[in-house]
Amino acid sequence: MEKFLKKYFPKSKTTEGKAAISSFHQFPDESLSEALERFRDLLRRTPTHGFSEPIQLNMFIDGLRPQTQQLLYASVGGKIKLKTSEEATDLIENMSASDHAILWDRTHQPTKKSMLELTSHDGLLAQNKFLSKQLEILTKTLGKLPTKLSIGQPTHSSVLQVTCCTICGEAHETGQCIPTEENT
Repeated sequence: MEKFLKKYFPKSKTTEGKAAISSFHQFPDESLSEALERFRDLLRRTPTHGFSEPIQLNMFIDGLRPQTQQLLYASVGGKIKLKTSEEATDLIENMSASDHAILWDRTHQPTKKSMLELTSHDGLLAQNKFLSKQLEILTKTLGKLPTKLSIGQPTHSSVLQVTCCTICGEAHETGQCIPTEENT
């Protein structure tokens, strides 16, 4: 086991992982369950971190947003850090299981209330729909083109007619040539 850990988790990787664990913080739009899962993922990535369970718990609680910490304190009736590691872990796991209903940060307000914000996926779908409509219109127009040509109706495309001078061959009417030595 020691050989495996030394090979795949050298001191540099362990130091990097320990720094990520100890600097953990909950993101503004992250729920308690998402934060807990991300923190556990950091612990799994560095199995040689060496942090005891109470220290891990303190790092996690200290990294939570103040609003989430207040909810934890309120559910315990005081400081959660005064509970045993097992009690605190059980409470956090129970709260994270139901946080979709109670722990969403109520202070999080969208910055632009009157504007509908779309993801890049929604934007691509809208653009795809727009291009599909344009393609459909173009297909219908091209489908009608052979019928118009066979009937002999003029199409909407305009043809520019240019008259050429019979004397000099330039692009003007005959007789409006400027006499030159070659013309004469």
